[in-house]
Amino acid sequence: MSRFTCCTALRANSDSSDLPRLSPFGGSVTAPTCYAKDHYAGGQPTPGQLAELERAGVRTVINLRAADEPVDYDEAAEAGRLGLGYVAFPITGAADLDRERAQHFGALLDKARREGGVLIHCASANRVGAMVALDEALNRGRTIDAALELGRAAGLKALEPAVVALAEREGARR
Repeated sequence: MSRFTCCTALRANSDSSDLPRLSPFGGSVTAPTCYAKDHYAGGQPTPGQLAELERAGVRTVINLRAADEPVDYDEAAEAGRLGLGYVAFPITGAADLDRERAQHFGALLDKARREGGVLIHCASANRVGAMVALDEALNRGRTIDAALELGRAAGLKALEPAVVALAEREGARR
Protein backbone atom coordinates (compact mmCIF):
# COMPACT_ATOMS: atom_id res chain seq x y z
CA MET A 1 0.00 0.00 0.00
CA SER A 2 1.45 3.38 -0.95
CA ARG A 3 1.91 6.05 1.69
CA PHE A 4 -0.73 8.12 -0.16
CA THR A 5 -3.26 5.30 0.06
CA CYS A 6 -2.36 4.69 3.68
CA CYS A 7 -2.83 8.34 4.53
CA THR A 8 -6.12 8.48 2.67
CA ALA A 9 -7.40 5.30 4.31
CA LEU A 10 -6.37 6.47 7.78
CA ARG A 11 -7.93 9.88 7.35
CA ALA A 12 -11.16 8.46 5.95
CA ASN A 13 -11.81 6.74 9.27
CA SER A 14 -10.34 9.20 11.76
CA ASP A 15 -10.51 12.73 12.98
CA SER A 16 -7.53 14.63 11.53
CA SER A 17 -6.48 15.84 14.97
CA ASP A 18 -5.45 12.36 16.13
CA LEU A 19 -3.28 11.44 13.14
CA PRO A 20 0.38 12.10 12.53
CA ARG A 21 1.28 14.27 9.59
CA LEU A 22 2.31 11.82 6.91
CA SER A 23 4.63 13.02 4.21
CA PRO A 24 4.80 10.55 1.35
CA PHE A 25 7.81 12.33 -0.11
CA GLY A 26 10.19 12.17 2.83
CA GLY A 27 10.89 14.45 5.74
CA SER A 28 10.93 17.80 3.96
CA VAL A 29 8.66 20.37 5.59
CA THR A 30 7.52 21.46 2.17
CA ALA A 31 6.93 17.99 0.71
CA PRO A 32 3.26 17.31 -0.06
CA THR A 33 1.50 16.10 3.08
CA CYS A 34 -1.92 14.51 3.44
CA TYR A 35 -3.74 16.80 5.89
CA ALA A 36 -7.28 15.48 5.34
CA LYS A 37 -8.90 12.75 3.24
CA ASP A 38 -7.78 13.26 -0.40
CA HIS A 39 -6.30 16.68 0.48
CA TYR A 40 -2.58 17.36 0.14
CA ALA A 41 -0.71 20.51 1.10
CA GLY A 42 2.88 21.41 0.50
CA GLY A 43 5.55 23.58 -0.94
CA GLN A 44 6.47 23.65 -4.62
CA PRO A 45 6.06 20.09 -5.95
CA THR A 46 8.52 18.55 -8.37
CA PRO A 47 7.30 17.01 -11.63
CA GLY A 48 7.84 13.58 -10.07
CA GLN A 49 5.73 14.50 -7.05
CA LEU A 50 2.93 15.71 -9.33
CA ALA A 51 3.01 12.37 -11.15
CA GLU A 52 2.89 10.44 -7.87
CA LEU A 53 0.02 12.59 -6.61
CA GLU A 54 -1.88 11.95 -9.86
CA ARG A 55 -1.44 8.19 -9.34
CA ALA A 56 -2.75 8.66 -5.77
CA GLY A 57 -5.99 10.24 -7.02
CA VAL A 58 -5.24 13.95 -7.08
CA ARG A 59 -7.16 15.55 -9.94
CA THR A 60 -6.62 19.25 -9.26
CA VAL A 61 -3.64 21.41 -8.34
CA ILE A 62 -4.28 24.79 -6.70
CA ASN A 63 -1.14 26.91 -6.84
CA LEU A 64 -1.04 29.82 -4.37
CA ARG A 65 2.34 31.11 -5.58
CA ALA A 66 2.59 34.41 -7.43
CA ALA A 67 3.63 34.33 -11.09
CA ASP A 68 6.92 36.06 -10.24
CA GLU A 69 8.02 33.37 -7.75
CA PRO A 70 10.75 31.29 -9.42
CA VAL A 71 9.98 27.71 -10.45
CA ASP A 72 12.33 25.62 -12.58
CA TYR A 73 9.65 24.05 -14.79
CA ASP A 74 6.26 24.90 -16.32
CA GLU A 75 3.99 23.50 -13.64
CA ALA A 76 0.74 24.27 -15.46
CA ALA A 77 1.97 22.44 -18.56
CA GLU A 78 3.16 19.47 -16.51
CA ALA A 79 -0.17 19.28 -14.69
CA GLY A 80 -1.95 19.38 -18.05
CA ARG A 81 0.29 16.64 -19.43
CA LEU A 82 -0.72 14.48 -16.45
CA GLY A 83 -4.42 15.25 -16.98
CA LEU A 84 -4.68 17.35 -13.82
CA GLY A 85 -6.78 20.46 -13.49
CA TYR A 86 -4.64 23.47 -12.62
CA VAL A 87 -5.67 26.71 -10.92
CA ALA A 88 -3.37 29.64 -10.20
CA PHE A 89 -4.74 31.58 -7.21
CA PRO A 90 -1.89 33.83 -6.00
CA ILE A 91 -1.69 34.67 -2.30
CA THR A 92 1.49 36.64 -1.64
CA GLY A 93 1.15 37.07 2.11
CA ALA A 94 -0.94 38.54 4.92
CA ALA A 95 -2.07 41.49 2.78
CA ASP A 96 -3.93 39.06 0.50
CA LEU A 97 -5.89 37.43 3.32
CA ASP A 98 -9.46 38.70 3.24
CA ARG A 99 -13.03 37.40 3.27
CA GLU A 100 -13.45 37.68 -0.51
CA ARG A 101 -10.36 35.59 -1.24
CA ALA A 102 -11.36 33.07 1.43
CA GLN A 103 -14.77 32.70 -0.22
CA HIS A 104 -13.20 32.33 -3.67
CA PHE A 105 -10.73 29.76 -2.32
CA GLY A 106 -13.61 27.83 -0.74
CA ALA A 107 -15.40 27.72 -4.10
CA LEU A 108 -12.22 26.51 -5.83
CA LEU A 109 -11.78 23.83 -3.19
CA ASP A 110 -15.41 22.70 -3.51
CA LYS A 111 -15.02 22.34 -7.28
CA ALA A 112 -11.74 20.46 -6.89
CA ARG A 113 -13.27 18.09 -4.31
CA ARG A 114 -16.01 17.13 -6.77
CA GLU A 115 -13.34 16.04 -9.25
CA GLY A 116 -11.21 14.00 -6.82
CA GLY A 117 -8.16 14.62 -4.68
CA VAL A 118 -6.55 18.05 -4.51
CA LEU A 119 -3.04 19.40 -3.99
CA ILE A 120 -2.81 22.95 -2.67
CA HIS A 121 0.66 24.42 -2.61
CA CYS A 122 2.75 27.55 -2.27
CA ALA A 123 6.48 27.72 -1.52
CA SER A 124 6.42 26.38 2.06
CA ALA A 125 2.74 25.47 2.76
CA ASN A 126 2.33 28.47 5.12
CA ARG A 127 -0.08 30.23 2.73
CA VAL A 128 -1.86 26.92 2.14
CA GLY A 129 -2.45 26.50 5.86
CA ALA A 130 -3.67 30.09 6.12
CA MET A 131 -6.22 29.63 3.34
CA VAL A 132 -7.35 26.25 4.68
CA ALA A 133 -7.90 27.77 8.14
CA LEU A 134 -9.76 30.78 6.75
CA ASP A 135 -11.94 28.55 4.58
CA GLU A 136 -12.83 26.42 7.59
CA ALA A 137 -13.53 29.40 9.90
CA LEU A 138 -15.25 31.76 7.47
CA ASN A 139 -16.94 29.41 5.00
CA ARG A 140 -17.52 26.13 6.83
CA GLY A 141 -18.51 27.39 10.29
CA ARG A 142 -15.70 25.79 12.29
CA THR A 143 -14.46 27.53 15.40
CA ILE A 144 -11.25 29.49 15.02
CA ASP A 145 -9.39 26.95 17.15
CA ALA A 146 -10.61 23.98 15.08
CA ALA A 147 -9.82 25.85 11.86
CA LEU A 148 -6.32 26.68 13.11
CA GLU A 149 -5.71 23.02 13.94
CA LEU A 150 -6.52 21.98 10.38
CA GLY A 151 -4.58 24.96 9.02
CA ARG A 152 -1.50 23.93 11.01
CA ALA A 153 -1.83 20.38 9.68
CA ALA A 154 -1.78 21.92 6.19
CA GLY A 155 1.31 24.04 6.94
CA LEU A 156 0.16 27.23 8.71
CA LYS A 157 3.04 28.90 10.54
CA ALA A 158 3.96 32.59 10.36
CA LEU A 159 0.60 33.72 8.95
CA GLU A 160 -1.33 32.41 11.97
CA PRO A 161 -1.68 35.84 13.69
CA ALA A 162 -3.11 37.34 10.48
CA VAL A 163 -5.53 34.41 10.13
CA VAL A 164 -6.73 34.81 13.73
CA ALA A 165 -7.13 38.59 13.34
CA LEU A 166 -9.19 38.23 10.16
CA ALA A 167 -11.33 35.41 11.53
CA GLU A 168 -12.08 37.42 14.69
CA ARG A 169 -12.83 40.58 12.67
CA GLU A 170 -15.24 38.58 10.53
CA GLY A 171 -17.04 37.21 13.60
CA ALA A 172 -15.85 33.61 13.54
CA ARG A 173 -16.44 31.75 16.80
CA ARG A 174 -13.46 31.10 19.05
